[in-house]
Amino acid sequence: MTVRSFEDDGRKDNNRGLPRIGLGGRLSENIMHFGRVLRRAGLPIGPGQIIGAINAVTQVGLGNRGDFYWVLHSVFVNRQDQRDIFDQAFHIFWRNPEILEKMMQMILPDIGSPEAMANRDEISRRVSEALSQSQKEASGEEQQEEKEFDAALTWSAGEVLSQKDFEKMSSDEMREAKEAIKRLRLPIMEVPTRRFRSYSSGPRVDMRRTLRAALRSCNGYIPLMRRERRTRRPPLVIICDISGSMERYSRMILHFMHTVINDRDRVYTFVFGTRLTNVTRYLRYKDVDMALSSIGEEVVDWSGGTRIGRCLHDFNQNWSRRVLAQGAVAIIISDGLDRDEGTGLELEMIRLHKSCRRLIWLNPLLRYEGFQPKVIGIRAMLPHVDEFRTVHNLESLQDLTRVLGDEPVSHLNSTQSVMIS
Repeated sequence: MTVRSFEDDGRKDNNRGLPRIGLGGRLSENIMHFGRVLRRAGLPIGPGQIIGAINAVTQVGLGNRGDFYWVLHSVFVNRQDQRDIFDQAFHIFWRNPEILEKMMQMILPDIGSPEAMANRDEISRRVSEALSQSQKEASGEEQQEEKEFDAALTWSAGEVLSQKDFEKMSSDEMREAKEAIKRLRLPIMEVPTRRFRSYSSGPRVDMRRTLRAALRSCNGYIPLMRRERRTRRPPLVIICDISGSMERYSRMILHFMHTVINDRDRVYTFVFGTRLTNVTRYLRYKDVDMALSSIGEEVVDWSGGTRIGRCLHDFNQNWSRRVLAQGAVAIIISDGLDRDEGTGLELEMIRLHKSCRRLIWLNPLLRYEGFQPKVIGIRAMLPHVDEFRTVHNLESLQDLTRVLGDEPVSHLNSTQSVMIS
């Protein structure tokens, strides 16, 4: 694919797939190619958005580059996490010399150190993959992909994907990971309640029913009626951090939250950055794209700072009595990096821990072998959780589903206790 210029080149529009709406030259075709690049980079772009972009450019005109940027941005971007991808793709595709030079270096073979390759920006990687694929199509090179099916390699490929960090996944790998998340199912964990039900071989004698049966009996004996406790799934409450440091993981975790909330009842979900937002009703949409789009419109503090103490205070003050009843299990997903340096955080964690049956903390920083709780926020939170686990790949999410089916624990294990000290 040759990089298109922003200016109209004066040639006839050869695009047959789009309506002729008055744009001269090949600008309509270039907008269509740009939409394909964004779709390969992970944005949900379809023919409707492309036609809408062409119509919007026709109405606004081409006064300057800034107007053109924001017109396409208003059509193609509908969530906060899509801004960086669109920004990089726009400046590369429509010839921003500085970013073009940087991205061309990333597309060409890299002979640098392994450390430099590992530290590449993953959003730029997805954009470069999309551009390189479009370049092959535009050049007319037809490459036939050779596929070899080997049953012996199926398990290893799935294992590599399940153990790969969300932050290092390409666009195709992220799509496969999202499909794998849709197939996750939580185990049926039943907990006893205070109520009883009649059961022929129950462990307890139901005295009230036994006496009533004795009054009706004329055979000279008293039949013993038995009962057992009723069981019910406890509520599940998920509180997810969507700050800037958690952006790469929060996208995948929201897909996990959507799967969980559509798999069982009594699931409540909240997201927080500098403020707390209840997104339960949005995640109940069957279409995950519609759910995430609605959340993007509702949440205003996406990819910003983090005020964990204040947000937990709002949760304990306004929501804990509503959603933490009947022995709920609470899950906090955050890296523990607090802008307020842990102000009031320990007090709110104590209150939250006492209000639920089980408190689980998922922290992506735990994936590092040398992790130490040196941050004030982490040290304030860690003593008041029952489970402390990582969440950075598919395997960690699968482990979480198994943990939720186990018996609750009342304290941290020995490894986590040592980390606190």
